[in-house]
Amino acid sequence: MLARLDHFQLLSEAPERLVAFYQDIMGMTTEAIDHDLWLCQGPQRRLLVGRGRSNTLGFGAYRCETRDDLSALRTRLLRQEVQLEPSPSPLFSTDAFSFSDPDGNRLVFGLPGQQPDHRSSEPALTGRLQHLVLASENAEPLVRFYSDIVGLAISDKMLDGTAVAACWMRADEDREHHSFAIFRTAKKGIDHHSYEVGDWMLIRDWADYLASKGVKLVWGPGRHGPGNNLFIFVLDPDGNRIELSAELELVEPGRPAGIWPKEPDTLNRWGEAFMRS
Repeated sequence: MLARLDHFQLLSEAPERLVAFYQDIMGMTTEAIDHDLWLCQGPQRRLLVGRGRSNTLGFGAYRCETRDDLSALRTRLLRQEVQLEPSPSPLFSTDAFSFSDPDGNRLVFGLPGQQPDHRSSEPALTGRLQHLVLASENAEPLVRFYSDIVGLAISDKMLDGTAVAACWMRADEDREHHSFAIFRTAKKGIDHHSYEVGDWMLIRDWADYLASKGVKLVWGPGRHGPGNNLFIFVLDPDGNRIELSAELELVEPGRPAGIWPKEPDTLNRWGEAFMRS
């Protein structure tokens, strides 16, 4: 299966403010596409904003590359007795479906529908929507669900003794180190979402641009151990964490999953680390 993050939905008690941030800071065009539902999109990045409890993930939506991939995943999940539901996303074609994981997070898999125009009056910096990270009070059941049931491949794990503190995962035919990850934290829901900008000099350009907009970095510049990518983090007005990443590792097919200790150097080879729990 080859599947990549296509879009996701954030809920907010002040959605108009959140939409304005993604338009003004993240270089996205915005439009209201339904009652209390907005589409924000730019080159290779798009998200939906809906009205609801802030810092809540409505759903994550992954795009299968072929109809055969989507059909094979549906068959696999049904054989594992996963309850499938209709897709809540207006951005996928009608054969998309969704399911909920053991923590209640909702994921959607589908094929891309027609993409609305996202032309902007000024060019936006490069930043492809690349991965989604979930937070969980107990990461191990989620790791088992997404690896054994959904069929994602594990690229790396971070262990706290023998317990899973974090896990980075990819679709088995995708060489990018991760398009999905799980961190053990004191809460459930979304941990962060990430945009792949390309190379280190574009991280510099993004940092300069964010500074010009008055947006301060909350973590980084740094380099992760798992994935070996360079990164900076900022917050949106609701406190959702946004990562801008560069030079994410490509994983050779069949490479065994790496094991990392739960220590600051794993999460940031260059300096201080955000350890979650």
